[in-house]
Amino acid sequence: MLKKVLIANRGEIAVRIIRACRELGIRCVAVYSTADRHALHVQLADQAVCIGKPAARDSYLKADALLTAARITGCDAVHPGFGFLSEDADFARQCREAGLIFVGPSPEAITLLGDKARAKQTMQAAGVPVIPGSDGIVADLASAKEIAAKIGYPLLIKASAGGGGRGIRPVYREEELESQMRTASEEAASCFGCADVYMERLLLHPRHVEVQILADSQGNVVHLGERDCSMQRRKQKLMEESPCAILSPALRQQMGDAAVRAAKQCGFTNAGTVEFLTDGKEFFFMEMNTRIQVEHPVTEAVTGIDLVQAQLRIAAGEPLGFTQSDVQIRGHAIECRILAENPAENFRPCPGVIQGLYMPGGPGVRVDSAIYQGCQIPPFYDSMLAKLIVHAPTRAQAIAKMNWALAEFLVDGVDTNIDMQLELIRSDAFRSGTYDTGYLAELEKKGGAGNA
Repeated sequence: MLKKVLIANRGEIAVRIIRACRELGIRCVAVYSTADRHALHVQLADQAVCIGKPAARDSYLKADALLTAARITGCDAVHPGFGFLSEDADFARQCREAGLIFVGPSPEAITLLGDKARAKQTMQAAGVPVIPGSDGIVADLASAKEIAAKIGYPLLIKASAGGGGRGIRPVYREEELESQMRTASEEAASCFGCADVYMERLLLHPRHVEVQILADSQGNVVHLGERDCSMQRRKQKLMEESPCAILSPALRQQMGDAAVRAAKQCGFTNAGTVEFLTDGKEFFFMEMNTRIQVEHPVTEAVTGIDLVQAQLRIAAGEPLGFTQSDVQIRGHAIECRILAENPAENFRPCPGVIQGLYMPGGPGVRVDSAIYQGCQIPPFYDSMLAKLIVHAPTRAQAIAKMNWALAEFLVDGVDTNIDMQLELIRSDAFRSGTYDTGYLAELEKKGGAGNA
């Protein structure tokens, strides 16, 4: 087992990793910016090292500072969490060259799957269904028009190195193609340092369903069921549930098998997520994330498997210790992301001081968070305050539990999206399971869900 892990992250995921390490007897080193000197992850870790000024580019994104902190504290591994450098192949490679174990997949796998066009080709080779589109990078407008004529409208132009909903532009008719291609390419260059784009058919009213996988270094790969992440605000996930309400047992099995094939085709190790779009009848590969996901607790709730501990064990070279037949999905879990933002003001971030705090509890209720009464929410990072997770025997019971848990959740001092989450969990669309990725956009037009 690993002896000492540097956590190259902050907030609730850093706290989550610290707790997983403690149960395994692993010592933890936290890193922090000057804005986070009083943060909970700093207080809980065995050691803490300041790595720079508040802005992420001056601290949490500084690979050299992170590696120096790992070296001077005697760490043998680095856990990147999610966000920041978690899917940065160069950082994973630098860790390896420094003699540190990167708790995640290899730099080669990250590079392959970070390039959306190459990833799509790899999935095709593995027999994983992909959305009809370009075979790779679209070189120019003439090529784009030719491809569009084959796949038809509407379509999407997407950044090859993209993620997080950036560098994506819909095209509904040919007259829009040139301007949208230029806009997508410019945004891709600005956000990811790479202007390459590719094209694919735009699926109307899809569900965003992802499959969690674990893969060890001995070649064992299993999937841990799926998560429905279709409740999205401007392509950012807001609420997740497991299992997906619309999947038949046959389609669920097909998606799980496809995710396992995808991981094997890439030579993937550690924890990852294969993301699909589906209408409940067929499904298509969208992308594969090479890290632990924000929404991993719902999978932990329905499987009983600690995914972060599994990451650490795999990184240490241990085999999974269980097979696909050992994985059982029990009950239903829902997660709501509690954010420090004002939905009624175009989701304006609301940094400040937590002056009052009450978090719900009870059987089947979990809160992953790094906030406490009196803590400062800085303006420099993601606005997520907490993740509220509930688990119950049935979906209806899970919805009821989430309803009262949200109603109990109190955060005073900063604006939050709790009321919006209550509106969503009580909506007919969510209760019936008929929502899709465009649901919140439709509510926005009608002025509902905090003008979401």
